[in-house]
Amino acid sequence: MARSDERNRVRYWQDRRVPGLRLLHADFKRHDYTPHFHEALVVAVTEIGGAEFHSRGVTGEAKNQALLVFNPVEPHSGRMGRSERWRYRSFYLRQPAIDAVTALVGGPGTPYFTNNLVPDADLVASFLRLHRALETDGDPLLAQELLTISFGGLIARHGGNRPRLSVVGRDRAAIAQAVALIHDEHANRLTLEDLGRASGLTAFQMIRLFKRATGLTPHGYLTQTRLVAAALRLEQGTSLADAALAVGFYDQSAFTRHFKRAYGITPLCYARAMRG
Repeated sequence: MARSDERNRVRYWQDRRVPGLRLLHADFKRHDYTPHFHEALVVAVTEIGGAEFHSRGVTGEAKNQALLVFNPVEPHSGRMGRSERWRYRSFYLRQPAIDAVTALVGGPGTPYFTNNLVPDADLVASFLRLHRALETDGDPLLAQELLTISFGGLIARHGGNRPRLSVVGRDRAAIAQAVALIHDEHANRLTLEDLGRASGLTAFQMIRLFKRATGLTPHGYLTQTRLVAAALRLEQGTSLADAALAVGFYDQSAFTRHFKRAYGITPLCYARAMRG
C-alpha cells in the first residue's frame, strides 16, 4: 500500500512468501518517530540522507548507506535532525518470519543484536538488493537466496548474547508484575496506583525502575502495547474505530496520531496493506 503527501512518500506491504514479514519503503522530508517498539525484529537500510536515532540511552546517526537493527520490543525513536531527506527500506520480522529465516540459515532460535548501528558495507548492499527483489515480487529462488545470504551474514557476523538486565532480583520481579498487568488490562484506564498494587512499588519507584527495565515509562509502554494490539485487530479486519476502542484509545484522532508517529503510516494505510 503506497501513500504520499507533499512531504513524504511511504509504501508498506506484507510479503506473500514469508509469513510474518512486512516491508516498508519510505521517503521522508519531514517525520519524527516517537519512542516506540515493535513485536518484530527490525532491520533498516538508509538509501539517501539520514536521521538521528535514540535507543538504549544512546543517540546515534544513521547516515547514507547505514544499517540499523532493533531487537523485538526494543524501544527506539528517530528524527530527521540535520538531514533534509531520509529515504530508507525496512524489514519487520515477526516470530514466524524469524523462525523461517533462522531455519534457512541454521541459527539457534531468535537472534539478538548487541549494537543498533551495524558498520558493514557488504550487508548494506545485500539488504538493499533483497528489499528491491521483494518489492518487485520477482524470481522466488533469487529472493530466497538473498534472504538467506543477507540474514545469514547479519546473524553470523553481528549476532550476540542477550545482556543481563540492569534491574535484578526483587525489583525485576516487581516490574514483571506491572508489565503483565499492562498487557492484561491495556484496554482499561490504568493508574500508577494500579501498577503499584501489582508490583508493591511506590509511584516514584515504579517510574524509575520501569524505565530502567523497559526503556519506556509506564504510560509510554501502555501506549505501545495498545498500538501493537490495535495493529493485530486491523490485520483481522476490525474497523479503525472498533480497533481503537477495543484497545483503549477513546479518541480516534489520538489513535491515528500515535500510530503514525510510531510506525510512519496511518492506521488506514496499514489496514489496506494487510488486506492486499
